[in-house]
Amino acid sequence: MATDDPHPDAVSPANNAATADDLKIDPQKDVVEAERAQSPDLDKSNLQNFNKMDKELAQYVSDARVVITEEEDRRLRRLIDKRILAIMVTTYFLQAIDKGTMSFASIMGIREDTGLVGQQYQWLTTCIYITILIVEYPQNYMIARVPIAKYLSVSIMAWGVVLACTAACTTFTGLVTVRTLLGLFESVCQPAFIVLSSTWYKREEQASRVTYWYMMNGAQQMVGGLLAYCFSLIAPGGPLKSWQWLFLGYGVVSVFYGAFVGWWMPDSPMRAKCFTEEDKRLMVERVRANQTGIQNREFKREQVWEGLKDPQAWGYALIQLCTTLPTSGLGSFQGIIIMGFGFTTLQTQLLAMVLGAYIIIVLLSSSWLVKKTGQNLLVMLAFVVPSFVGTICLMTVPLESLGQKVGLLICYYITLSFWSAQTLALSMVSRNIAGQTKKSVVVALNFIIWSTGNAIGPQVFLTWDEPRYFIAFATHLGCYSLLVIVIIALRFYLVHQNKKRDELAAAGISEANVDSTAHAFEDLTDKENKSFRYVY
Repeated sequence: MATDDPHPDAVSPANNAATADDLKIDPQKDVVEAERAQSPDLDKSNLQNFNKMDKELAQYVSDARVVITEEEDRRLRRLIDKRILAIMVTTYFLQAIDKGTMSFASIMGIREDTGLVGQQYQWLTTCIYITILIVEYPQNYMIARVPIAKYLSVSIMAWGVVLACTAACTTFTGLVTVRTLLGLFESVCQPAFIVLSSTWYKREEQASRVTYWYMMNGAQQMVGGLLAYCFSLIAPGGPLKSWQWLFLGYGVVSVFYGAFVGWWMPDSPMRAKCFTEEDKRLMVERVRANQTGIQNREFKREQVWEGLKDPQAWGYALIQLCTTLPTSGLGSFQGIIIMGFGFTTLQTQLLAMVLGAYIIIVLLSSSWLVKKTGQNLLVMLAFVVPSFVGTICLMTVPLESLGQKVGLLICYYITLSFWSAQTLALSMVSRNIAGQTKKSVVVALNFIIWSTGNAIGPQVFLTWDEPRYFIAFATHLGCYSLLVIVIIALRFYLVHQNKKRDELAAAGISEANVDSTAHAFEDLTDKENKSFRYVY
């Protein structure tokens, strides 16, 4: 780092408030320069207002010229990945495995041992998401105002205890109780990761980082399927059934891991004791160009209303509804569906590993295409097409020969291509929504609708419609159709918003200049900050 301030470590909000910053970004060199303004005629709109910043954050925002070279930027990113990305990936992998235990347990005897009848099994998934729907906004409110790493740590340990207690359940009532509590404690995970992604990573890094932790859904299918296969080999007659060992083992691991998260993961760049003071300042400055801020604990009522009235917020929420409704049903019933194709229990556990590999390929390839093309919404559209094809085949191809069974299995795999839309939409929330209160509202709205889709998903798989579940797959086709409409409409909206701001900049309004980032840390919303541009 280079600075023209003779005392770069003596950063005071009181002194900084009287100093001007005119931010310039060199995309070729990946260099961020904050130049102290010298001219008394400088437009006041380009001055940083430290009074609008979070007090803790303001201590690390520089008013001096800061240069971050490519080499230094890569070093900082590696430090962040080690402390933040590693935890997000591992935590989501563990959560995905924990959630997937019920699907594996469904063919290991839990339905018979606990006397589940009718739609009761479906409700064991639905109750989790009803709980998330209820607690999502309070969770997001807390995430924005408490040390996020410590809060995540306590939540992980709590869900580990609840998961282990599932092994003691012998009735539907007991299972519903622990599954409801599981939803309460797991509801912090994904919203926290959206906030962490926008706090620590540059805009161009966020899509890949969200993909890395979200693709753990596929990894759990592979590892979870293998582990479930191993648990299935436990001979009957012992103190616990194989499915009970499954829940108990995962629960104990989660508790110990949760304690590790509290020790290893920093709450924010400003509170990261594992980094030097100089690195903390650089980590703050490297995300200046995001224009989405890092931290502000003040509740702003006007941002709540803006978040609720923003069309793009509802666009992202509808994408979650159209993808989670099929996802939750296909996930909860994957074992039952695959066994319906004529495979044995052990074969079904192993075939789940292939599905996991396919999900990882879909998410990584979609993230790569976004990086190469810069087109998020068009990539989403491309990956919805295989979902139409696979679902139509599942409804029309007869189940008679071995070849048809294998073909239907492949069709089942490719229906999950739409997962790329779910992942990319989450990354767009972190990149396109600015203002901490607004972000908490939009993230909460997203996951309220997300949980609604997950709650409904298993219910469309009707017991009397098994094993082909034609009604469920017809519902999924409706979801994919709506998804296409929402993606196209959202793209038109975001392109239009960017054109309006480009016109303001062309008219000479300096506040709308895309290179102006003086207000990046003032907790302005994306609508208030005219230099903000949306990714689409």
